[in-house]
Amino acid sequence: MENKLRYLYALQIIDLKLDELEELKGDLPQLVNELTEKVNSLKSKGKELESNIKTNKVKSDGADTDIIDLTEKMEKYKKQQFQVKTNKQYDALTREIENSGKTIEQLTKDILSFDGIVVNAKEELLKVKDELKEAVNELEEKQKELDEVAEENEEEELKYKHKRDKVLVRINKEDRQLYERIRKAKNGNAVVPVKRNACSGCYNSVPPQKMVELRQNAKIFTCEHCGRILVSDKIVEISADL
Repeated sequence: MENKLRYLYALQIIDLKLDELEELKGDLPQLVNELTEKVNSLKSKGKELESNIKTNKVKSDGADTDIIDLTEKMEKYKKQQFQVKTNKQYDALTREIENSGKTIEQLTKDILSFDGIVVNAKEELLKVKDELKEAVNELEEKQKELDEVAEENEEEELKYKHKRDKVLVRINKEDRQLYERIRKAKNGNAVVPVKRNACSGCYNSVPPQKMVELRQNAKIFTCEHCGRILVSDKIVEISADL
């Protein structure tokens, strides 16, 4: 059990060091993530607009072709009207001419609608391309800044990550989950030493009987007030060389 407490405290110290190195990056990681999402979103929007433009151009061209075909049919029907011998045939051709005329009228409106969509989509696409260019430039700038900061501390960060991996394999799954759960809830600070008979996480006193048991390093104790894992001075001392 003493080793279990020792490794948990060592893990905490390592994670705090890694947290410090992460803080040196400031808000750059968040900015890079946000800008990456923005760039991807703008690229996706650009593709949608390009697809919309293409689709409506095809629709417009199709409607235009239909109008040409219908116009030719109307001319043919008009010529046929002079050749028919019965009123029934004449009326049938008249209906065809009228229906073709109505269809052409609707298709003409559709073309205006399709062309309008294309014009608006093109205008929006230009704006998106400008926004994308700006976002890409900003992303490259922030990524460069982040890379420079990361490079400055790369060696130290790799050292602590290596230490963390070595310690982590010595902690069982249940204790690791407990540690991570408390760490998440307590702003990164899950394991704390007892100082002057008080939890150094929340500064509340630890009862005398609990202090006696805690110094035996025979089980995991948590603070009654904040829930952090408490360790004795001995655990702090023997964890220093990990």
